[in-house]
Amino acid sequence: MRLAASEQDELDPGQARKAAGPLSKQAHRALSELIRRRMLRSGEPLVELQLAERLGISRTPLRQAMQQLEGEGLLRKDASRSYVVRRVELKEYLQSLRAREMLEPEAAALAITRVTPEAIAAVHAGLVRVRDAVPYDIMEHWRSDDEVHNLFIRNCGNDVLTDIILRLRATTQLFEIERLAERLEPDSREHERILDAMADGDAKAARRATAAHIGSLFRFAVKALG
Repeated sequence: MRLAASEQDELDPGQARKAAGPLSKQAHRALSELIRRRMLRSGEPLVELQLAERLGISRTPLRQAMQQLEGEGLLRKDASRSYVVRRVELKEYLQSLRAREMLEPEAAALAITRVTPEAIAAVHAGLVRVRDAVPYDIMEHWRSDDEVHNLFIRNCGNDVLTDIILRLRATTQLFEIERLAERLEPDSREHERILDAMADGDAKAARRATAAHIGSLFRFAVKALG
């Protein structure tokens, strides 16, 4: 059972630390969703007390979650040391996509020997569910996108490469393009090509499919913002 904020505050320090762990994970998920849904806007200061009341948790796990999101590149501290949602301008967004276009194909190729057929099949099944779902659900689209990319990013065997790409993805996800639903069909088709190449154990095809996918994202962004 989730503890209310007042109940957490009554715990002794040892109990509070144990309770804060799972609660900070809940807060991290909730804040990530608020950011992705644009319910917390870029540059908007986060007021701890208001957020704690909104999420029904104490400020300790909330702070832990915000510290983690800062490390992931979604939040930053402003001049007053308050957390704000990081603002990403067009130039940084497009440059980050170009960097991903160079790095993610290599991660996909490296991950081929480290990812099981069962893991690929599970991610593919999730992709199909999101593609065929009515009505369209933006958060499920985000989730499926994360599953496809994390399949090779987190299994490439190079921790430095993983960290760099994850921060680049955080940057591109923060940029506010309001037409994400238009990407469902091309994302699904391009993601499927990546998964097929990985299932076939074809590193060259995985590189090509991943580079083509991110190049497609770049062209879509330029067109959408033009």
